[in-house]
Amino acid sequence: MTLRPDSTFSLVSPSINTHQLSHGAPVKLGVMASGSGSNFEAVAQAIEDQQLNAQIQVLIYNNPTAKAATRAANRGIETVLLNHREYKNREVLDQKIVETLRQYDVEWIVLAGWMRVVTSVLIDAFPRRIINIHPSLLPSFKGIHAVEQALEAQVKITGCTVHLVSLEVDSGPILMQAAVPILTDDTAETLHARIQIQEHRILPQAIALATQTNRTYA
Repeated sequence: MTLRPDSTFSLVSPSINTHQLSHGAPVKLGVMASGSGSNFEAVAQAIEDQQLNAQIQVLIYNNPTAKAATRAANRGIETVLLNHREYKNREVLDQKIVETLRQYDVEWIVLAGWMRVVTSVLIDAFPRRIINIHPSLLPSFKGIHAVEQALEAQVKITGCTVHLVSLEVDSGPILMQAAVPILTDDTAETLHARIQIQEHRILPQAIALATQTNRTYA
């Protein structure tokens, strides 16, 4: 099989039918983002397309210039800026995040490009109800620069992972993964662009899987 540089070929597991999960009251989401907000947009669009039975209560962002806030405002979704530079440590910031999420009656949290390490303050307030997206096939290439790590390691396949958040960075039970082949002429930019296509695909599905089934993750 020959893959073009713009190929969107991937292998996604598990494969689910989101329409079979769309029952009951919409789950109330709080989304946290630091940057462009493309994953936030993917979740919001999946809700609009009735592929995800949820509603976004609030977007919390920590970077005053984050485009995610503009995306949310354009959709009429409430936004709250919690600039991490204004808090003395991570725990104090997370306590404010918890207070804000509770103010908006949030049930589940989605970290959609939240570029801050969360603490036990947040995790204990929403146990097994925090979902994260990471641009690698975990447990490989944790932390920052995951795409660059994959290229440096000269692996042939990478991808993205949606998982429940635990105290260890980029760990916790895996909900869904998409495998993306690395092409011979890939750069960090081209590979990341193809991975992002799959991030936008699997994040809403993984949210549906986690929030609207009775599965238990040990």
